[in-house]
Formats: sequence, structure tokens, C-alpha cells
Amino acid sequence: MKIITVLGARPQFIKAALVSRELRKNHNEIIIHTGQHYNHELSDIFFDEMNIPQPDYNLGIGSDTHARQTGQMMAELEALFLKEKPDVVLVYGDTNSTLAAALAAVKLHIPVAHVEAGPRMNDKTIPEEVNRVVTDHISSMLFAPTPVCLDNLHREGLTQGVYLTGDVMLDCFLHFSKEAEKRTGILDNLSLEQGNYLLATVHRASNTDTEENLREICKAFIELAQEIELVFPVHPRTEKYLKQYGLYQELKDTPNIHLIKPVGYLEMLVLTKNAGKILTDSGGLQKEAYFAKVPCITLDIVSAWPETVEDGWNMVVGKENDRQKIQRENIIDAVRSFEPNKKQQNIFGNGKAAEKICDLICLLMTPSGTID
Repeated sequence: MKIITVLGARPQFIKAALVSRELRKNHNEIIIHTGQHYNHELSDIFFDEMNIPQPDYNLGIGSDTHARQTGQMMAELEALFLKEKPDVVLVYGDTNSTLAAALAAVKLHIPVAHVEAGPRMNDKTIPEEVNRVVTDHISSMLFAPTPVCLDNLHREGLTQGVYLTGDVMLDCFLHFSKEAEKRTGILDNLSLEQGNYLLATVHRASNTDTEENLREICKAFIELAQEIELVFPVHPRTEKYLKQYGLYQELKDTPNIHLIKPVGYLEMLVLTKNAGKILTDSGGLQKEAYFAKVPCITLDIVSAWPETVEDGWNMVVGKENDRQKIQRENIIDAVRSFEPNKKQQNIFGNGKAAEKICDLICLLMTPSGTID
């Protein structure tokens, strides 16, 4: 069977690592990189350190408006789908690359398999929410990582081709954890002690593009740095806005704040596992904090993974009714007081999601390329 995997952004490279390895045991996989994330820190390093096969095609489509970026991706992907004639197009997550590939494939009557189907934030002002909802409704195979995701799909009337598989990010976390500790010395390089620092990431448009929110987050970081070290890998887009709002230098000049470039998956694993607490607006990092049993504080009005909130390991600090949705004092109070007080449930599966997904794709597809 010929399978085209479309990737474009950092989280998708991580999710694809073990699935691609499993697929290639019995099938012909072609990887197309859209170029949505294109610099070394957000792209190349993941292929290198996770031993992901190099893309067969790189479209080189970088940053642009949502419409232009998605449209250009669709046009170029359509041409490659016509050329390669895949049996299945495999997509991950909720980026513009995900949506573009799913739309281009379904218009050509090629079955679409969606890994990480069903998460919902119930807010269509979030671009990723629109991407994931549309992708789910046009895909032929939907692989839900958690029971909550499965319920979301069923509630929207999606019952055919829907399967609970567990989360491939848990597979990766378990697989690469020991290797990460051996291959990176990032704690020593930053002079960090286990459990004695905060790890923070900020990249969502609701925070970076809203000056009031980003200012409140930075004020909280600066105040917290008087009590504990804080590591802040800065996404290129976030760096642009920090500089635009005059915040970058202030953070850089604050003792105890480590303002660093984005790091690879292995270094981020080590930083995550050894942090005292994590502050983030990233859905992926919220899950990884949960895997690592590290308390997480979500810098948003809702979590992409409410399961982690309900289980008591993630606290959302944004307030939906406030014009200024993120406030300094709420972040600081959460860091000082939030402590999970119960054992985790088995929400994300058993670490064998990649194997289950590959088995399902094989079982569901007949030689003619239609779903059984």
C-alpha cells in the first residue's frame, strides 16, 4: 500500500516519528513536508534526532496569511497526489498543513486518515479549532487519542471509521525518554537543578498577538524569577512580538530567566521531566507535562486537553469574561499554590498507539484503496 504522510509543523514531526517507523515495515510511505515550520530549531533537528525519514518532497511554503498559506499548500499537494496516486493520505493534528492535505485529498477521492482526531476547545476563533473540526468531518479514518476525543466525535455524528487508539505522543515520550537523558546535557549547560525551575512556552496567537496578554505573562515571569529560575524557549513568532512590544530585552536582562532558542525534542523532554512546574499555552506540552507527572499551568482560557484538568494535573488561569484574559496575579498564584493531589488515570493509552494506528489502516483498506 502507498501512503502519503503530510507534515508541516514541530508537533507533527514528533507524532509521525514512531508511526512512520511502523508503517515502513510493510508499506511504501512518502513524506511531504509543506515547509510550514522551516528553520532548523523547528524542523530539521526533529528529523535528525528522532531518526524520521527525510521528506521525499519539501514544498518550502513558509509563513503567510491563513488563506494564502492553506491555498498554496492545497494547490501543490494536489499536484503531488495526482502524480503519486496514494492509497491513503495520512495527516496529524490541527495545523494549516493538516487542513490543506485533507481538503486536497478528499477532493480527489483519496481516503484521509487523521491521527489525533477529536480534541475540542469549542472556540472557532482559534484557527487550529477550525482546522481540526473540518479535517475530522472530511476524513475517512479518525484515530482518537482519548475517550473524551472519541465522545466529541460521536457527539458531532461521526461514528463511522472512528477508533480509540491512544496517543502517539505518549509512545514517543516513553520511547525517547531514556535516550534523551543520555544524549543531552541541557540541565548542566543551563546550571539547572531537578525540580528547581519553571519551564515556560508561549506561542498561541491569542497570547502573542494581544499585547495586554503577553505583557501580563511577561510581568508574571519577571516576578516569579525573583523566587525560582525560569527557562523560556522562545518561538520565532513570539520573539517577534516580544521585541515589537519592548518586552524581549526586559526578559533577557532579568536574573534567573533563561531566554533560549527553541530546543529539539530530546532536550525539551529533559527540560519537561525535570521541571518543578510548567507554564504553557501549548496543547502538546500540556500532555507531555501530564506524561512526566509535572504540574501544568495553562496560559489560556481553556485547555486543549480538558482530561488533564479534570484529572487534577493541569490548571487553566485565563478568565473568559475578562477583556484582558490572562492576568499576572492569576499566573503567580497558580505557580505558588497549585499542587496535584491525586494519582493519574490512564487517559492517553498504553504507549502502543502507533502500532494500533498502522494495524487499523492496513485492516480498513482493501487493495482497491477503498475502506472495508
